[in-house]
Amino acid sequence: MSHAMSHDPSSPPRAPLQLSRAEMQALGDQALAMVIAHHEGIRAQPTTTTMSRAEAAARLYTPLPEAPTPPAELLAQLARDVFPNAFRADHPRFYAFVPSPSNFVSAVGDFLTSGHNVFSGHWLASSGASQIELTVLDWLQRACGLPPEAGGIFVSGGSMANLSAVVVARETRLGGHDPQAVVYYSDQTHSSMSKGLRVLGFGKAQRRMVATDAQFQLSLTALEEAIRTDRANGMRPFCVVANAGTTNTGAVDPLPALADLCAREGLWLHIDGAYGAAAVLHPRGAAALEGLGRADSITLDPHKWLFQPFEIGCLLVRDAQLMQDAFRVEDEDHADYLADITRHIQQDVNFFERGIQLTRSFKALKLWLSLRTFGLAAFRDAIQVGFDVADFAQQWLEASGRWEIVTPSQLGIVTFRWRGAGLDDAAVDALTGRVVDRLRADGYATVMSTLLRGRPALRLCPIHWDATTREMAMTLERLTQFALEESARA
Repeated sequence: MSHAMSHDPSSPPRAPLQLSRAEMQALGDQALAMVIAHHEGIRAQPTTTTMSRAEAAARLYTPLPEAPTPPAELLAQLARDVFPNAFRADHPRFYAFVPSPSNFVSAVGDFLTSGHNVFSGHWLASSGASQIELTVLDWLQRACGLPPEAGGIFVSGGSMANLSAVVVARETRLGGHDPQAVVYYSDQTHSSMSKGLRVLGFGKAQRRMVATDAQFQLSLTALEEAIRTDRANGMRPFCVVANAGTTNTGAVDPLPALADLCAREGLWLHIDGAYGAAAVLHPRGAAALEGLGRADSITLDPHKWLFQPFEIGCLLVRDAQLMQDAFRVEDEDHADYLADITRHIQQDVNFFERGIQLTRSFKALKLWLSLRTFGLAAFRDAIQVGFDVADFAQQWLEASGRWEIVTPSQLGIVTFRWRGAGLDDAAVDALTGRVVDRLRADGYATVMSTLLRGRPALRLCPIHWDATTREMAMTLERLTQFALEESARA
C-alpha cells in the first residue's frame, strides 16, 4: 500500500474516497496490530506521558494537505507521536481520577459501529441497533432496581446524563423554566452538575450547595433546613441530587432517607451514580447502594466501572414517558423532512425523543458485545478486583505507620495523607503535591491528589480489572520513599 490513491490505470477511475480491498485489508491489519500491541504491552508503558504544547505542535501541526499521504505513514506517526503521549486511563496502574479500564471486545464493538456508520437516532433508521440499546438499558434498569416502566438513553458521559436528568426533572416538576426553582446538591457533587445547571439557565441563587457530614455524605439536617428556608423566602425547591459514589472519596449519600424526604416534599430525586452505580452488580456494591432503585433518575457511566472505552454514559429514568415528554419536539416544530419518522413515534422508540441529540451513534453495541461475550459473572469478578485492591491499599497504609487514612476504602476509593512527623499542616500539604509530581515523573503508576475540607490528600482509585495487590504495594513503596525524601528537604 504505497499510496492511498494508487490504482491500475487500465481500471475504471476510482471514487475520491475509496481504497481497494487490498488497501483496506492492509490498513486494517496495521491498525489491528497497533491495538493488540497496546493491550498486550500496556504494563511495560508508563502510565502517563505529556508533551509541551510547543513540542506537540512541532511534531504534529501541518497545513491542510492538498495531496494525499500514504495511510501507513499516518498510522506510524500516530503510533510514534500521539498515542504514547497521553494518560493511559486503561493502564492497570493508573489509579488517578476515575480510570477507564477498557477491554478488547468493546474496542471491536466501537470499530463495528464506526465501520457500519450506524445512525441511532430513531427506530426507522436503526431498528436492530435500537433493540440492542433497549435490551442493554433493560439490563441496567433491572440491576438498579427500577420498575418495568423505566427507560433510558446512552449519551457521551456523566456530564450530559446529569444535564439531561435536570431537564426531565424541570419539565416534570415545574412544567418548564422557573426563576424561583432551586436544585440541591452536596459540596462533594461532581462539577458537571453545577456546570449543567448553569448551561440550563439556573442562576447562582437557584443552585444550592449543601454541606456534608464527617463521612462526606450529604447532611439531611442541612438539606431540610435549606429547603425550609428557601420555601419561606418564596423559592420553589424541586430537585435533590444525591451521590452514589462521589468521585472524591466514593461516599454514598443516605439514599433511603433522601428518597423518603423527596417523597414527603414532592421533590425529584436524581442520583448521580456516574462513578459508583455500576457497582450495584456486585453484592457489596448493592449493599452500599441501598435505595438506588427509589430514584426518579440515575446517571451511570459504563466507561468507568463497566470497563468500556470512552465515550458511553447512561441516563435512566423511573418513568420513560416523562423522559419522552421532556424531550419531544412539538408538532409545529417538527422538521418537515422527518414527517415519515414522526408518523411512527407512537408505536416505536425513537431515541431522539429521549434526549438532546438527533444525530447519535450506536453506543450500546460495545457494552452489549462485552456483556454477552464475558457474562455478568466476569464483570462481577472485575468489580471485586477494585474492592480488593483498594482494601489492600488501606491495610498497607495503616500497617506502614507513616500515613493517615483520610477516608477508608469505599466503592474502590481510598484517600490518605503523610503523617509528617515534625512537619506542620502547610508543610505536609506542600509535600503532597511534590510527591504526586515525583510519581508522575517516575512513570510506574499514576496517583493524584484531591481537596478534602480544604486540604490536599492523595487518592487511589484502583478499579482496573487486572489491577494487582503486588503492583499496588510497589506503588505505595514508591510513594513512601518519595515522601521520606521530600520530608528530609522540608
